[in-house]
Amino acid sequence: MDDYDSLLNDLYSKLPKKKTSGERFELPVADVAVVGAKTTIRNFDAICSHLRRDPKEVAKYLFKELAIPGAFEGNRLVLQGRVGPKPINDRIASYVKDRVLCKECGRPDTDLAQVERNVYALKCQACGAKSSVRA
Repeated sequence: MDDYDSLLNDLYSKLPKKKTSGERFELPVADVAVVGAKTTIRNFDAICSHLRRDPKEVAKYLFKELAIPGAFEGNRLVLQGRVGPKPINDRIASYVKDRVLCKECGRPDTDLAQVERNVYALKCQACGAKSSVRA
């Protein structure tokens, strides 16, 4: 039996290590290309579908936080200025923290609904918690 255990341990040591954190939700990373005076987020549609949020809402948040205008071109977002990948990914992370993750349980299973004119509510499908979100 010791022979089998040593062979099994040897086999496990040769397997590649996990590259994921094991979490169900991982923060999406923007694929950013700066060309001239414009910045393009090439995987913007994939980011929004991963976050389960409307692309217009995410774009509006990025425009406001980066203080830069932009427009959609197909499934990409084009910003009218030079912005590096770090500020964009930092703003996406802050969007996820503010408007995607539940404040109580930390899970991404939330819905964002407009309650009043400038008041939004974040409702968690996992734990049932509700919290307000700034407009």
